[in-house]
Amino acid sequence: MKHLFAAALIAFGSQALAGGAPSPEGAEVYFINIEDGASVQSPFVVQFGLSGMGVAPAGTEVENTGHHHIFINRPPLGEGAEDADLLENGVPTDDNHRHFGGGQTEVSLDLPPGTHTLQLVLGDEFHVPHTPPVVSDVITITVN
Repeated sequence: MKHLFAAALIAFGSQALAGGAPSPEGAEVYFINIEDGASVQSPFVVQFGLSGMGVAPAGTEVENTGHHHIFINRPPLGEGAEDADLLENGVPTDDNHRHFGGGQTEVSLDLPPGTHTLQLVLGDEFHVPHTPPVVSDVITITVN
């Protein structure tokens, strides 16, 4: 019995450490004012939508909340080379991963002319995507 309890504790602990805070069923993040195939002039405003959850700044532990990240010109979450680490340890900060840890729900992006991909990813208080991840579809835009 003692071994079963220890095994259960290890299994539970491993699951608790992998991935971010739980997300409720049906939670969605989406782009409000821009859609797949859009042509824009830089700089342009991108508004973030969220349903089934609330927005809270990074570092704030409140159930069913998170803050936005925008992935730019990278594979969809789950398909990137570093995504296993990202799903466990949090979203990095670089040109392909922008953070909105203050609880912002929009940004003005200044991207060079050309084709770009965008994806919204909700993160928990530690910038870790929720379990299961709350992500938008990847959209492709053209900056003129």
